Amino acid sequence: MTQTINIAQRFCGPPETGNGGYVCGLIAEHIDGPAMVRLQEPTPLDVAMELRPAPTGVELVRGASVIATARRSEVALAVPRAPDYAQAEAAAREYRGFKSHPFPHCFVCGPQRKAGDGMRIFPGRLAGTGLVASPWLPDASLADSSGLVRPEFLWAALDCPGAFSFEHAEGTPVLLGELAASISGRVKVGERCVVIGWELTRDGRRHFTGTALFSEAGELRGLARATWFEVVPPEKG
Repeated sequence: MTQTINIAQRFCGPPETGNGGYVCGLIAEHIDGPAMVRLQEPTPLDVAMELRPAPTGVELVRGASVIATARRSEVALAVPRAPDYAQAEAAAREYRGFKSHPFPHCFVCGPQRKAGDGMRIFPGRLAGTGLVASPWLPDASLADSSGLVRPEFLWAALDCPGAFSFEHAEGTPVLLGELAASISGRVKVGERCVVIGWELTRDGRRHFTGTALFSEAGELRGLARATWFEVVPPEKG
């Protein structure tokens, strides 16, 4: 069945574009089980798009353009042990996005978003490891009618930490190309959580990352594998 989807301005990533993890999560709700979502074009904001069946899953379209596709896909990752909440807080103080951020109003990791507006996940380097980590305290605006965080926001939480898990040239934005996630547990509003990210491998300007979401007690609530692309700015003439 075809459904209309409209991404509100609040849920931006880059300016005038939907946050990748949030968009992926909305689409993935229409896949039974773990899903992989491929973002083929920037997702516009405040524009009606159609989500419709596709041969292997579903696709999000605007006119003749396919914005994204999704299909069922298992996520197999060796997940590192979760840091405790205090360690995640210490890591977040080292978040490099505080000094320089290509998208400072990103719904998930933008430092210029206030509490209750953005998700304020700030993944910084975890001392003595190859991980980045951040605490996360989900607010009431992210809840469904039962007081649990809606699944699309769990996908969003598993998005941006991957972008800060690898080194790249300062001032070079990175954009999400693909996100496969498996949600294994729900999160309550106001529940203290920890999110981590790590680089799996890289191929030139393409980076592959893992992310995981934990309860404060270290229970795994979700994991994801992502593909990121460094965006090379056009040369000035």
